[in-house]
Amino acid sequence: MGECLFCRIVSGEVPSDRVYEDDEILAFKDINPQAPIHVLLIPKKHIPTVLDMGEEDMRLVGRLFKVAGDIAREMGIAESGFRLVVNCNRDAGQAVFHFHVHLLGGRGFSWPPG
Repeated sequence: MGECLFCRIVSGEVPSDRVYEDDEILAFKDINPQAPIHVLLIPKKHIPTVLDMGEEDMRLVGRLFKVAGDIAREMGIAESGFRLVVNCNRDAGQAVFHFHVHLLGGRGFSWPPG
């Protein structure tokens, strides 16, 4: 875990533009935003991918999505709409192997993605 970028952000070793933090969750602005609002939400617990989650992580992951909605309201994108994205493994675009949710908003999106 010492080499995990997001674990290093959690520890403060790597700086981030934090928008939310509690004992279990950290949310910060993406350094390469794909929309006017692009926030990453991560559990402070290192979980590499969605495939690595255990039963004990269900409450934490549910809280991540609740916090994402709260941040969307605070940032003024809840009414117009936003997208939550979770990538799992390389072919899906996961570049950092620490489970995270992308909160994207501030513009229209097309479907299907990718």
